[in-house]
Amino acid sequence: MQVSLRWLRDYVDIDLTPADIADKLTMAGLEVDAVHDVGPSFSNVVVARITSIRPHPNADKLSLCEITTGDETFAVVCGATNMCVGDVVPLAKVGAAIPGGYTIKRSKIRGEISEGMLCSEEELGIGEDATGIMILSPDLPLGKDLADALDLKDTVFDIGITPNRSDCLSIIGVAREIAAITGKPFHLPEIKIEEGLEEIKSIASVQILDPDLCPRYTARMLRNVVVAPSPLWMRLRLEAVGLRSINNIVDVTNFVMMEFGQPLHAFDFRFLEEGRIVVRRSTQGERFISLDEKERILNANTLMICDGVKPVAIAGIMGGFNSEIKEDTSVVFLESAYFNPSVIRRSARDLGMSTDAAFRFERGIDPDGVVRALDRAAQLIAELSGGKVCKGRIDEYPKKIFAAEKIPLRCRKTNSILGTNINAVDMIRILENLGMEVIRKDSAEEEYQVKPPSFRVDITREIDLIEEIARVYGYNNIPVSHPVGTMAPVKLDKKRRLEEKLRCYMGGAGFSEVITYSFITPAAADILAFESADDRRRMAVLIKNPLTEDQSVMRTTLIYSLLKVMKDNANAGDHNLKIFELGKIFLQNTTGELPTEKKRLACLMTGKRDNDLWSSGESTVDFYDLKGCIESIFESLKLRGIRFRSNELQPFLHPGRACGIFLGDKSIGYCGELHPDVLSRLDLKNRAQIFEIDIDMLTELVPEYATYKEFSRFPESSRDVAFVINKDVEADSILDIALAAGEDLLERVCVFDVYAGTGVPEGKKSLGLRFTYRSDSSTLTDEKVNRVHSKIVSRIIDHAGAQIR
Repeated sequence: MQVSLRWLRDYVDIDLTPADIADKLTMAGLEVDAVHDVGPSFSNVVVARITSIRPHPNADKLSLCEITTGDETFAVVCGATNMCVGDVVPLAKVGAAIPGGYTIKRSKIRGEISEGMLCSEEELGIGEDATGIMILSPDLPLGKDLADALDLKDTVFDIGITPNRSDCLSIIGVAREIAAITGKPFHLPEIKIEEGLEEIKSIASVQILDPDLCPRYTARMLRNVVVAPSPLWMRLRLEAVGLRSINNIVDVTNFVMMEFGQPLHAFDFRFLEEGRIVVRRSTQGERFISLDEKERILNANTLMICDGVKPVAIAGIMGGFNSEIKEDTSVVFLESAYFNPSVIRRSARDLGMSTDAAFRFERGIDPDGVVRALDRAAQLIAELSGGKVCKGRIDEYPKKIFAAEKIPLRCRKTNSILGTNINAVDMIRILENLGMEVIRKDSAEEEYQVKPPSFRVDITREIDLIEEIARVYGYNNIPVSHPVGTMAPVKLDKKRRLEEKLRCYMGGAGFSEVITYSFITPAAADILAFESADDRRRMAVLIKNPLTEDQSVMRTTLIYSLLKVMKDNANAGDHNLKIFELGKIFLQNTTGELPTEKKRLACLMTGKRDNDLWSSGESTVDFYDLKGCIESIFESLKLRGIRFRSNELQPFLHPGRACGIFLGDKSIGYCGELHPDVLSRLDLKNRAQIFEIDIDMLTELVPEYATYKEFSRFPESSRDVAFVINKDVEADSILDIALAAGEDLLERVCVFDVYAGTGVPEGKKSLGLRFTYRSDSSTLTDEKVNRVHSKIVSRIIDHAGAQIR
């Protein structure tokens, strides 16, 4: 908001420099973004008096004027006829610069010397009157620079007003702040209206059909007004704050809006049919032409100001073209109202009309200031237009606006919070200077009751009062203090510690962490080929107000999110990826409560196994790279007994290249190569390996502490056996049979070879197992090892139908 220093001085005595004012306002919470000087676009123009006028000997329409500035006399040739001897006028001396890029020179006009130029308002750029020479007040001192004599120079502050400080969207509001900060007296303009005998209620009426949207509507009427240009003092103030002067009637409404922060509107009463105002909602699709001559198509929730037949204004935003003030207007109906802020905000947004009036209404105006602003505007219009104010005013107030309640203030608590030692007298003075009513409640405890003024809609709690005291007292006057306290170390819960371990491991293994949106497209279920009975399709959570259709479902798996990352990277030309995500999936809760959230770890590998180095080759990642990564994760977590079984298949994984991940008998995830059909649906060419692990379940299985076992000092002994088994028998089941024998000497068993082909019957395969034996107490003999080994081999033959190759 732009604020004029000249205008501020109408309400508070200011003896500070503009820089000091800007600093104090900023420190008080009204941030001054810029300070700039404004002034006339002319120079070397002075106040002068006409001492004589005589006809030009060589031109009928010119005259020769003798002009004095007190010390000097100048001869000027002039073509205007509106001046007389003794008039005080502006003289542009030789060398003066005036708007339009003109420089005044000593010249000879029709044979007569002219040593300057007498100027009109238009020529000086301070008005629109070009009919004759500008006639100045006879009291102005001769020879004084015109800009100084007319006080045309000003300083303008550009202040960033926060949304909660609607009271400062006015010159008076900022002046009140300055008065409170500096301790200078603050005075409001005196409002005195001379009313006529004709009652306004006998010729006009107001009806509010929707008091929730318009709780209060007031109006006055003026007759016999004369529309004319506004006086210089008003034009200067309006132009300084960025408003263009239009005429004396419209300018008054803008002046009072900037002065009090209360938007007003003036109607030409002859265009208000039936002589009445009706405040109602618009109908859907209703059309209206606003003051800017644009047709607006309204929805059903726009608040309208109507006469007895038609709409004449969009409430709180802009008037109508059909009732504007015209040059021949003689009767003015003046409106001042309070509108519901949220309704004005919504209507202004829907219509794309961000006006000065809407800016104030949507932030909340002073409900008790409606009448004050109305009377001030009526007074000024009467003074500037010669009109007569009708007796009384219309004040429809069907729904009382909630009045501010008294707020307790404890001086001791105030000082405790601020770390200050401000006495109660100073606190009361600060609050009263801000327009608040302070009532003593308890003298001994220095407790008070404070009633905020109606224009401070942002003050509702004691802490708000404390903030007011702090900012006016001066943040720079509050002593610096450091908080005192102890910080106890916070122990992360088990799941958080597990997540940090997993991040550390995956990063160390060369994977990059990604963070994706929890919202995905509904088409993800089809892309991943989920069955209709699959919970990941059936229990998906739909978003009621999605940002886009592609983000209208909450994800039930992390796999689709990683595939999106793979596609984005492929589109960017990067086909080699090793990424993981630790995130949540969401499933509908059958009890109607909030969705169930489950934590998952998902990983995707695609492209080359190694970076492009001279020795790296062209090998790409496969299932066994993925399996090795999973095994390393479990090894780092000190978890034993991980198994990979193909009896749990996912619809989006390649059959024969995928399996479930088990820890003991518990299924905790799955891994494998993505199905080619899934990749083709996303237009992806590279094969990709993925896994997804249930972190919630894994957390329960990870031991709280690692346990250690003393290693044996005795050597191991190993035996290799090749079994011929059916092709569809998994190696893991053979390992389970061996381990289930429960032999203490068996340290480990692993697969060292798988073969199918020549020498092995059709439908069979050769599985080579290596058995390692070790004792904790002695060196094993061949006899002892062979005895245990024979029992395990026999068990495998019996349980799996295997043969020794």
